[in-house]
Amino acid sequence: MPSHPTRAPHLLLRRRLLAAGALLPITPALALIAPAPVSAREDLTVLDVPFVPTPMSVVDAMLDMAKVTSKDLVYDLGCGDGRIVIRAAERFGARGVGVDLNPVRVKEAQAAARRAGRAIESKVRFEVGDVFKFDFSPATVVTMYLLPSVNLKLRPRIFKELKPGTRIVSHDFDMGDWEPQAKRDLDSSTVYYWTVPANAPTNLKS
Repeated sequence: MPSHPTRAPHLLLRRRLLAAGALLPITPALALIAPAPVSAREDLTVLDVPFVPTPMSVVDAMLDMAKVTSKDLVYDLGCGDGRIVIRAAERFGARGVGVDLNPVRVKEAQAAARRAGRAIESKVRFEVGDVFKFDFSPATVVTMYLLPSVNLKLRPRIFKELKPGTRIVSHDFDMGDWEPQAKRDLDSSTVYYWTVPANAPTNLKS
């Protein structure tokens, strides 16, 4: 993993957790919503990626790069507290689906959607699921803030299951040798953008 000494605290914290072998989600002090109380047993889901929310300025940049409109169906893989699909519904009237392995995060996302009002809640849904198994093929836009290894593991599914022209946006982490069509540095974050090609090169399908 490349070294970025000027990275923001949220990214540095994620990397420290991974280096320590942490598998449980973290709850930052400044999250979009206050986490609901849960039992110790309920929050013991083993995760591939610790929960670190994307700053709202980066959320907006991701949606802008994807040129989201009211006609889009946005899938957020590893949705956390749901802020990306909720924001897409608020700003553009887009429909959205968020999936997260942690049921606690999904409950937070559902609660945030309710607080956003009935018009927003009716456009979004959140499900507990594994991003490696969850069906995201209906998406016209896919957003993610995962890890390089997770992105690479998802890449074959992206080429195989998503329609050509589907837009992919990733916060901070790329897709290996699949070169992004656009890249934007924002404060201490980087946003990567791709569209799914009609015919993916053979070397990128695995």
